[in-house]
Amino acid sequence: MKELALQWQCAAEPVLGILSPAAAARPSDLGVLIIVGGPQYRVGSHRQFTLLARDIAAAGHACLRFDVRGMGDSSGAPRSFEALDDDIAMAIDELQRRAPQVRRVVLWGLCDGASAALLYLQRRGDARVAGLTLVNPWVRSVLSQARTQVKHYYLQRLRQREFWTKLFSGRVAAGALVELLGALKRAFGARPQAGQSGPAMPFQARMAAAWQAFPGEILLLLSGEDYTAKEFLDHVQQDPAWANALQRPRLSRQDCPGMDHTFSGPGGKALASVHTCAWLDRLAAGS
Repeated sequence: MKELALQWQCAAEPVLGILSPAAAARPSDLGVLIIVGGPQYRVGSHRQFTLLARDIAAAGHACLRFDVRGMGDSSGAPRSFEALDDDIAMAIDELQRRAPQVRRVVLWGLCDGASAALLYLQRRGDARVAGLTLVNPWVRSVLSQARTQVKHYYLQRLRQREFWTKLFSGRVAAGALVELLGALKRAFGARPQAGQSGPAMPFQARMAAAWQAFPGEILLLLSGEDYTAKEFLDHVQQDPAWANALQRPRLSRQDCPGMDHTFSGPGGKALASVHTCAWLDRLAAGS
């Protein structure tokens, strides 16, 4: 596969991306834009995005991965995942310019890259976007973090005989007990309220609004051993803004037991690619 190094302008800043052209005589009209999450660049942890893009291209779909402004080889000031609208819009423009057969675009995002994809749609409503692949979406707040810690860490610890043995022998430090009590206090604090609106609404609520309004297909990949994924599930089940979100008609959900946040374990990258490419093929066939 002959990949292409590209550079374009976003708000007068040079942005760099790598296009993996569709490796097919008749490429599909679907193109995939990989939105990098967290403080990393287009290659991804353990070359995750490089290998994923090549698998997607081998399946017949053009794929572009790029460095947002302020990250990797793109210039400019670093920016939050909540401020990537222009970066995403210009990258879609470049994908369609370089791969003219692409009429429909899928945004593929991990962690806060998934969150950025939803926030982009909430503000821009880009009709070119036909699908979303959201991997362990980021919805972190003080409340959601505390609830996840209590449910998936502290409650498990309290069920372990070793914990109580250490507690009564004095080997559990007082600081650990203070931390547990603090987490319990935060976890059982005020619940999110429904009916929030406007530009000041929390990013989690804006993500929910985009999820509920999006008319296209969504693939949700959740790692079984990832606290970000557990936090996402706990949040959508607690927050009224996400009511029935996991029952939406055009949602495909894949739970991936044993996988960590970036699918770094044995067979992890291949598993993420298999789920992604199978879903893309179904989406392309339904055009």
